[in-house]
Amino acid sequence: MLKHRIIADRLECGTDEAGRGCLAGPVTAAAVILPSNFSHDWLNDSKQLSLKKREVLRPIIEREALCFGVAHVLPDQIDEINILNASILAMHNAINQLDPKPEFIQVDGNRFKPYKNIDHECIIKGDGKYMNIAAASVLAKTYRDDIMAKLHEKHSEYNWHKNKGYPTTSHRNAIKTFGTTPYHRMSFKLLPDQLSFEF
Repeated sequence: MLKHRIIADRLECGTDEAGRGCLAGPVTAAAVILPSNFSHDWLNDSKQLSLKKREVLRPIIEREALCFGVAHVLPDQIDEINILNASILAMHNAINQLDPKPEFIQVDGNRFKPYKNIDHECIIKGDGKYMNIAAASVLAKTYRDDIMAKLHEKHSEYNWHKNKGYPTTSHRNAIKTFGTTPYHRMSFKLLPDQLSFEF
């Protein structure tokens, strides 16, 4: 059973990211403040939900949330500042969009940097514990998936509409065959040693 807030009468937002382990595409974060009376039987960590359930939940969250924000950090900036900093930057940029501003931030995972003067707590597997984080996970996942589906139209050989940029065997085989694109994260190990590029 997901909880609403750590402290019941405090305006808390949840934030989560999607795409941290991908070889291509942005890292996407969302931040959400749900009303204290929000309830939906399906709401859970987005990784535990089917595509259909995520697509049903997204407009419900957007309609019923007090506010939400979604932000992307692109591969060139990921390469510049590293994926951890990029993930946190995306979360901060998503929180920037919230109105009203939260009094507290629930963060999925174990790493975060202070956001302005607002207290936060890092919660391991928080997307399976708190509704605000679960809602953020659904928005981050669906918005990022939309981007990868559009990028697939430009570079169909990588099957990004299916693998979403994650390091699947087919994705890595396509990198081996076709090389990289501007959407690949060049600071990542794109190929295992046995499939290294031949120059």
